[in-house]
Amino acid sequence: MTAKTAENAATMGLMVRDPHDLGPEVLAFLVERHLATLTTLRADGSPHVVAVGFSFDAGAGVARVITFAPSQKARNAARGGRAAVCQVDGGRWLTLEGPVRLVTDPAGIAAAVAGYAARYRRPKDRSDRVAIEITVDRVLGRA
Repeated sequence: MTAKTAENAATMGLMVRDPHDLGPEVLAFLVERHLATLTTLRADGSPHVVAVGFSFDAGAGVARVITFAPSQKARNAARGGRAAVCQVDGGRWLTLEGPVRLVTDPAGIAAAVAGYAARYRRPKDRSDRVAIEITVDRVLGRA
């Protein structure tokens, strides 16, 4: 994050956080059981926003969402670009943004399923499961 980006966010009343140094209160918020919205971009550039469960791997700096291959969010992630997940709990909220990619390899999907299971519950098995990964490079919010 540049100094100018932080200055602009502060002017707008946003709390910009270093994605590599989130602090214990933010990390605790990211493991509490909350749903979020995932925003990806359709082929025409318009936003596609859906409710999701997600996990955050602080060591890798990656947010993960499990889904199924034919879903709109998976098709959007396959095109790359950027995406965001945003979780809200009263006055606490966080948005995690960054480059997005679709994960189809078994190890990557297993990591996403494990993260989801740890935060929510073990998902049902699906033969068409894929994962969406956001490499977090911007964090906004109050947590």
